[in-house]
Amino acid sequence: MTDTYEVVVVGGGAAGLSAALVLGRARRRTLVVDAGEPRNAPAAHMQGFLSRDGMPPAEFLAVGREEIARYGVEVVRDRVVGATRGDGFTVALASGRTVRGRHLVVATGLKDELPPVPGVAERFGRDVLHCPYCHGWEVRDQAFGVLATTPMSVHQALMVTQWSKDVVLFLHQVAEADLTDDDVRRLATAGVRVVPGEVTGLRIEHDRLTGVRLADGRVHEREALFVAPRPVPRGDLLVTLGAELTHTPFGSYPVIDERGLTTVPGLWAAGNASGFAEQVVNAASRGYRAGAAINGELLFTDLDTPPAART
Repeated sequence: MTDTYEVVVVGGGAAGLSAALVLGRARRRTLVVDAGEPRNAPAAHMQGFLSRDGMPPAEFLAVGREEIARYGVEVVRDRVVGATRGDGFTVALASGRTVRGRHLVVATGLKDELPPVPGVAERFGRDVLHCPYCHGWEVRDQAFGVLATTPMSVHQALMVTQWSKDVVLFLHQVAEADLTDDDVRRLATAGVRVVPGEVTGLRIEHDRLTGVRLADGRVHEREALFVAPRPVPRGDLLVTLGAELTHTPFGSYPVIDERGLTTVPGLWAAGNASGFAEQVVNAASRGYRAGAAINGELLFTDLDTPPAART
């Protein structure tokens, strides 16, 4: 049996829940399909969201689910395994259920692929960090390390000097020759020390990061390590449905208009499914904008469609 909704939202993070909130309040029959894999799950708190600064991510999502439930929005813990487009969208779920929506919002986010250095994945979100805007204040004035994964890591090292003046850039697998003259000048001006050599692990004492270990056995005392994960978009559903993509150094993302509409009519993208740099507050904003635009699209489509032709 196929259940029919006006809108199906795939992804129950900030973007998906925000879109669903707007649609629920607009009295649209809406389903949220949530696989339960939020990008910020490793973090103990989220920052920079006015009135929600410091709130645990899991609590934020729980409150969001409670809010959309007030407006009749249905949430299911499930995973989309296939979708087709015809008169609307037909979505197959891992549970065996099939649902149909006139519009489809993809808010599946992305996952962070971390450098394969022992200890990095285990400490990620605690004292191994990626975003100074998310975590810089909490580790301010500590001894920072930055693990270079590409020459672009120089930018990250320069950025974190706003939160600490004790910063070491570990070149890891980046050659000194790959640094430009401007890189070298800026690092020196900012007081960032550059350490060549491969990083082979972290020193952990009493469940805290205390140092970064190099291949030659040297250990540099550090209290926080910033890394730049490789963002991997969860965009398979968009590809399946034929959305045009744009390719960036940070992955391939759908071409969308200012509202979040892809090149496929009725198919929308929000949050990190639409770009790698969306923070929680930005993702919620993207979801809100998409939800409001979808309600308008549905309204005017129905007004311009003869009653006999409506399905």
